Amino acid sequence: MRTHHTITLLTAAGLLALTGCSEAVTSEPKPDDTVAASSSASQSSIAPEAISSAAAAAGIPPSPAPEQRAIYLAVLNKIDPEIVNGKDDKAVSRGLSQCQSMKDEKDPTKRVESTNRRFISPNHPDGFGPTKAAFILAAVQTNLCPTY
Repeated sequence: MRTHHTITLLTAAGLLALTGCSEAVTSEPKPDDTVAASSSASQSSIAPEAISSAAAAAGIPPSPAPEQRAIYLAVLNKIDPEIVNGKDDKAVSRGLSQCQSMKDEKDPTKRVESTNRRFISPNHPDGFGPTKAAFILAAVQTNLCPTY
């Protein structure tokens, strides 16, 4: 599991645990309360602000706006259609993950190597090579995390 997934999962689990602790039972629940509590518990979720805060702390930029996402995917498809390969969400996820890696890695050569390892396809299991990886990296940085 990737580091940002682990951090997000642990943060979500911690928030759920804190939410459960804050709703301590102070009296005997009525039978109707039990049914209502179980249905509301299944509908509860983590606040989007908490998720974005955890992602920012992990170095993951927010998901791109629809227009920016479309531009990013178009650039990747122009570099090589197999990069996206019809899996838009996966291409965006890999890009955001690359942003997280770039936040800590300042060496341009290592950034390109990391991009080449991250962006793979069935016909390119070892990446698209350093030249295309550099173009992919530029697309990621320009469209997903310009401040990294």
